[in-house]
Amino acid sequence: MKLPVIRHLTQFIEDNDEDFVIETIETLENLTEVPSLKDEELDVIGELLSNMYGALEVHKMIKEGTPNKEALNNFMSRVTGSIDK
Repeated sequence: MKLPVIRHLTQFIEDNDEDFVIETIETLENLTEVPSLKDEELDVIGELLSNMYGALEVHKMIKEGTPNKEALNNFMSRVTGSIDK
């Protein structure tokens, strides 16, 4: 996950609608079923998906009243905390 990408996607959701990201996630998840995809291609799709899911989570926190910067920092702290374990 990359914080600048999540930040950008979160701004996209705020400017537009989270449905665009949700539909993109569904499309990318469907693409992972293509049997001819190489591991590298699946890795790229997986990275895109994780950033989009992260942006949706940050957006949810912002909607619940958490300031933007705090929501981003809290999310990344949770992610890095789960990786360290």
